[in-house]
Amino acid sequence: MIVTDTHTHLYSDEFSDDRNEVIQRAIDKGVTRFFIPAIDSTCTESMYALETQFPENVFLMMGLHPVYVKENYEAELAFVEAELARRKFYAVGEIGIDLYWDKTTLGIQQIAFRKQIQLAKQYKLPINIHCREAFDEIFEILEEEKSPELSGIFHCFTGNYEQALQAISCGMKLGIGGVVTFKNGKIDQFLNQINIRNIVLETDSPYLAPVPFRGKRNESSYIVNVVNKLAEIYDISPEEVARITTENSKAIFGI
Repeated sequence: MIVTDTHTHLYSDEFSDDRNEVIQRAIDKGVTRFFIPAIDSTCTESMYALETQFPENVFLMMGLHPVYVKENYEAELAFVEAELARRKFYAVGEIGIDLYWDKTTLGIQQIAFRKQIQLAKQYKLPINIHCREAFDEIFEILEEEKSPELSGIFHCFTGNYEQALQAISCGMKLGIGGVVTFKNGKIDQFLNQINIRNIVLETDSPYLAPVPFRGKRNESSYIVNVVNKLAEIYDISPEEVARITTENSKAIFGI
């Protein structure tokens, strides 16, 4: 069984004591492809070090996370643009809008989101969307910017059925992780109405660990719990979930 984790922050400080062991545990479970989103310019060197150490397994994104869109956002966006021009990435992300932590930055978050979508189109890359309490704001920009060449992943999708269909219509696949195992997660109630060809797997580790690890540090090996839950929802084997979702990830990332 080969599994793809389309969203994991393996460079995070939470893994500083046992990063290699965490990665090896995942590989031992069949999780051999790790797609790494950027946050801001401060995480770049750690991401590059991870890629150097695990060149066959680690694939990098470049972007400015909406929570880190601050007064210096223009300089951060210039950094993103310069890095995209300088070397290979597999997506622009994680980008989007987050109104959970700070609503006062909505205006500049919208500017940064739109700019990075346009960079993705320029470099023919998919996008990786972060959305928290901001579905309307995200979709307003997505609908304006959508085009046949725009694709990507709606990371940590927690919306309803109608929002899922809207995301798919904008060229996005749904990133499904630990939330699908939560009793109050709700997405498990309609997911079987969504074609599994529109689903990719993720952990968002070290965050959002699935049951039975909820509340603890998440890691990529726990994606197997997500695989098993989706196998229940779609009434197919875990191996089939892993195969199809990995194929879906290849369709998005081109690798």
